[in-house]
This record gives sequence, structure tokens and C-alpha cells, in this order.
Amino acid sequence: MASSSGTSSGTSLIQNSGSEEDLQGLMDQRKRKRMISNRESARRSRMRKQKHLDDLMAQVAQLSKDNNQIISSLNITTQHFLNIEADNSILRAQVGELSHRLQSLNEIITFLNNSNGVFGAGETSTFAEPNYGLLNPLNFSYLNQPIMAAADMFPY
Repeated sequence: MASSSGTSSGTSLIQNSGSEEDLQGLMDQRKRKRMISNRESARRSRMRKQKHLDDLMAQVAQLSKDNNQIISSLNITTQHFLNIEADNSILRAQVGELSHRLQSLNEIITFLNNSNGVFGAGETSTFAEPNYGLLNPLNFSYLNQPIMAAADMFPY
């Protein structure tokens, strides 16, 4: 019995060592496949990362371009605003001056209307002409004076 058990155990050792070699080969093959798969996965990951970086760089370039256009538009709009504000200030000054002139003219008209012909030729004529007072052209005696000019007044 001892010899048969020795023979069978020797055979099983040979079978086990053959299985272990096959098993080791299978594990090495799986390891190589896993390494190749991992390398490929890392390569794809690097490619995705590079594409994402390229997309972000393109987005930065586009946003910078848009920002420059907005700044340019803002500068143009600001310049238009300043020009219009300057024009508005001029117009306000002109309105003030014209309002002052109108007020002065209204005061003159009021004075002339309140004077009731004190400076005029009389109440009314027999032909029912209105009394113009100082506004009567005949009262402007300076209009009938000759204009004197000297030769030295006009430079050559």
C-alpha cells in the first residue's frame, strides 16, 4: 500500500506542479492584459484631460475676446455720454441766457405798456390809430441821423 500511495502522491505532485505552472501562466497573462488595459485607460484619461484643457483654453480665449469687445463698447458709450453731457451743459447755459433775455424783454414790454403813452405822441389820433409810445418808429429820432464814417476807420 505504501508503494501505491507513494506513486499516487508522486503523480499528484507532478499534476499539481503542471497545474501551478498553468495557473501561474494564466495569472501572468491576466496581469499582462490588466496592465495593457490600465495603460489604455490611462491613455484615454490623458486624452480626455487634454481635450478638456484644450476646451477650457478655447473658452478662455473666447471670453477674453468677448470681454475686450464689451470694454471697447463701454468706452465708446462712455465717450458718447460725455459728449452728450457736454452738449447738454451748453444747451442748459443757452436756455438760461435766453430765459434771462426773455425776462428782460417782458419787463421792457410791461414798462412800455404801463407808461400809457407818456413817451408817445398822444392817446390816439382821429383815425383811431393805436398809441405805440416808444415803439412808434417816428419816435426813433436817431434813425433819421446821417451815419458819419472816416477813412481811418477801415484798415487796409
